[in-house]
Amino acid sequence: MQKTLKTLVHSRFIILAIIGISTYVAVSYFNVSLWYILLIGVVLGIIFGKVFCRWGCPMGLIMEIMMSLSGSGKMRQMYQYHKIGCPIAWISGWLNKFSLFRIQLKTESCKTCGICDKACYIVSMEPIKYSLYKSQKERPGDSYTCSKCLKCVVECPNGSLQFKM
Repeated sequence: MQKTLKTLVHSRFIILAIIGISTYVAVSYFNVSLWYILLIGVVLGIIFGKVFCRWGCPMGLIMEIMMSLSGSGKMRQMYQYHKIGCPIAWISGWLNKFSLFRIQLKTESCKTCGICDKACYIVSMEPIKYSLYKSQKERPGDSYTCSKCLKCVVECPNGSLQFKM
């Protein structure tokens, strides 16, 4: 399971490109109603949390390309702001706290090395507020802004972070 997750996370941009372009084509050329896209985003939000933005959104694809062209923190913050007008981001972001699949920390195997925090784009923007392993801070996976890129899970050398029910 962990190997499959690593493969998926390392292929995430390709998956985003395929699903994002397919979504764009479905809406613009085949006139699929945006209500269906919203429904799919909400169902995914209930099950997985806010995955649509990082794994299937056409606008998310554009923002990923823009972020890769400029490594600055301001571009990463801009990725968060484009979601303000997106109802899928609102709903699925809110559902992060209640979704069936969640990022879970096994404290008994955590070595508090901080590699997961370095991999997390939310922690890099707000290190004072969030941490994946520090108990006195909020978990980024439960916050509105986490798009479940799952880099933190893959980067953990001890397997202390898992994405599961």
